[in-house]
Order: sequence, then C-alpha cells, then structure tokens
Amino acid sequence: MKLVRYGRAGAEKPGLIDGEGVLRDLSRVVKDITPEVLSPAGLKRLRAVKVPKLPVVRGRPRLGCPLAGVGKIVAIGINYTDHAREVGRELPKDPVVFIKATSSINGPHDPVVRPRDAVKLDYEVELAAVIGRAARSVDEARALGHVAAYCLLNDVSEREFQMEHGGGTTKGKSADTFAPIGPWLVTADEIADPQALALWTTVNGERRQHGSTRDMVFPVRQLVAYLSRFLTLLPGDLVSTGTPAGVGHGARPPRYLVPGDTVEQGIDGLGQQRHRVTQRRA
Repeated sequence: MKLVRYGRAGAEKPGLIDGEGVLRDLSRVVKDITPEVLSPAGLKRLRAVKVPKLPVVRGRPRLGCPLAGVGKIVAIGINYTDHAREVGRELPKDPVVFIKATSSINGPHDPVVRPRDAVKLDYEVELAAVIGRAARSVDEARALGHVAAYCLLNDVSEREFQMEHGGGTTKGKSADTFAPIGPWLVTADEIADPQALALWTTVNGERRQHGSTRDMVFPVRQLVAYLSRFLTLLPGDLVSTGTPAGVGHGARPPRYLVPGDTVEQGIDGLGQQRHRVTQRRA
C-alpha cells in the first residue's frame, strides 16, 4: 500500500494511492495515518479495505508528510562508501548517529526555506525506514520485522551550522523545513529488498546524486538492530539511512543551494519530491 496525507498544512486527511495511481480518501476508515495505523493490526485492517469503493479525491491537492505523530527521526551519517570518499572520511566502524528535530518535518513538495545567515545549504536524498513495532535490543535477523514502511526523506543540511560551530551535527540538520518526507509511505511488503533501490537528486535539472542502497556501509537491518541496543525505537519513529555521493558539500568547489533553486529527488518505488528553495526573511 501507498499511504498519504493530503490537504492544507495542519489539516491533512488520510489517503491511499491505488494500483492505477489514483488518490483515494481513507477518512471513513481511519482518522489519520498515525503510528497506530502502521501497527500489524492497523495494517491488517487497511488491507481488508475494498479499495475500489473508496472515494476518489479530485484535482491535485497538496501532499503533506505522510505520517502524523512522528516520534523521532534518527539519522545516520557517512553510510555510503562513495559519499565517504567524496568528503574524505574513512568508513566508520560503527554507525554515525544523530537526531533530526521533528519540527523540521516538511511536505514532499513544499518549499525548503534557507535560514537567515545560512550560506551552505545542502541536500541529501535518503531512504527512511518507518518503525511499526517497538524495537528493543533486537537482532539483525528480526530487525526488518519491526519496519512497517519505507519512504523518501531529504536530509536538508546547513553545512556551516553543522560543521563550523562545534557541538555536534543536529543543529545543522533541524531548521524548519529541513526534513521533507514522502510523497507517501510504502508498506514494507511492497519492498522486496531495501538494499536494492536506486536513489537520485537533480538541482535545476542537473543530475547531482545517483546511487544505490546496496552501497550502504550498514544496511537497514543492521541499523535497526544497532540503534535498538541504545534506545527504544517506537512505532512512528523514522530511521533515515544516509545519502550517496553527489552532495553539494562534496563538490570541488562546493555547490550549495541558493534561493530560486529547484531540487528534485526520487527513490525506486517510493516516489519523487520537488522543492523550490526560498529565503527566510525574519
């Protein structure tokens, strides 16, 4: 299933993309796409729905973040071999972990707003795993059983905030609009192998990133198991799994985003995002 939330910001409704690519309303079935909906019982209920009988949503409404009530975004740095090379880093022996603030969540086609005093705005196309069952000290063999769905997340970054002010990575990753998510959640049963997905970014039509999840240093199952040793992953949490080569910071010279740029991203089977970069004025 492809699950979405549509409508104006703050008033999104639950929806589903059917096999023909048509948006259908789920309001008669669930109040919203919440962590509870992604539980085994919640997904079983959705799979019993007769999709052709759901109302068709006319027009082209705005799509919001496809999950309401995201608990936390746990992100992974330097998790692709080619990205490590381009930024001059050795492959990590353990996953590089940071938290991305949920206040940065943004719709999949909403503008990305460059903060005041920001001069090194960057993009990162990432596969995000959405937790559907609580994970505490799980082993790798069982880890993917705790993943309910997958989606695209753009780990928007301000490299000066991230790297030149000390004190850790999170502050360069958490400004408003810095976590566009979607366009939809794709339930895990539709993704045969999360380590076999192509992902890409273009800026103003120019291809910048083009990689594959097979090149992750730590695959999804290993990340879920590893993180669950140190913190509990709860339903509705996202694990954003890193980005391949081609980020603006890795270019020589660097190629950062500026207001007016258009960023497009996609992952096989998970849809595409499109953002216009704007400037915060106040």
